[in-house]
Amino acid sequence: MRMHSADPKTLTPEIFQLFKTQNALLTAGDREGCNTMTIGWCQLGTLWNLPVCTVYVRPERYTYQFMESKDYFTVSVLPASEKETLRICGTQSGRDTDKIKTCGLTVCYGAGDAPFIEESELVLVCKKLYVQDLAPECVKDERIFRSYGAMGGWRRGYTGEVLEAYIIK
Repeated sequence: MRMHSADPKTLTPEIFQLFKTQNALLTAGDREGCNTMTIGWCQLGTLWNLPVCTVYVRPERYTYQFMESKDYFTVSVLPASEKETLRICGTQSGRDTDKIKTCGLTVCYGAGDAPFIEESELVLVCKKLYVQDLAPECVKDERIFRSYGAMGGWRRGYTGEVLEAYIIK
């Protein structure tokens, strides 16, 4: 493996810039089976004095069932050159396609047997702490409905403690 363990508490603020310019893969499951999907929404920070990562998944997505049934998930940031991989993982369903095999990705496992993508520049392995649905009645700014509402389903947010981090050295 070309990735090396890193202390999540020492990751620099530049990590927050990644999600402005690069998408990532959210992967959930275990050694028996998993799915990955492209995400553009990801929040990182501190909550309850813990390093956390929050991701959002629509119930219609195949990955949702893995997120619901497993306690761990991972976020893998691929190199910017992997646009085709991100396109495939964001447009094809794992119900119909083995996206990991199609894209030639390698699965490794972190805490809780959480699967992650070895070809990544950065990986966060998270244990679920909190789950809550986003709800239209809680939106306080109409701009959200003009863009987000037109895109379809309301997502469920999953906040996980970042237990492990892996980076390329």
